[in-house]
Amino acid sequence: MIIKDLNGRDYKVPNLIEFKNHIMKYHTSKSEPDGSIHEENGYYFRVDKNLFNKLFD
Repeated sequence: MIIKDLNGRDYKVPNLIEFKNHIMKYHTSKSEPDGSIHEENGYYFRVDKNLFNKLFD
């Protein structure tokens, strides 16, 4: 999966299952995105409904 970071750069998620598990564990509250920033390999993502929908739809 390729997603855009906050700077508009494409990021190819190397392991989608691990990425999704991390987002669920550290960036949600009651299984809802908490609006926090996730950094991965120099790419930054706001964990909001938009990102959540891309990952989990």
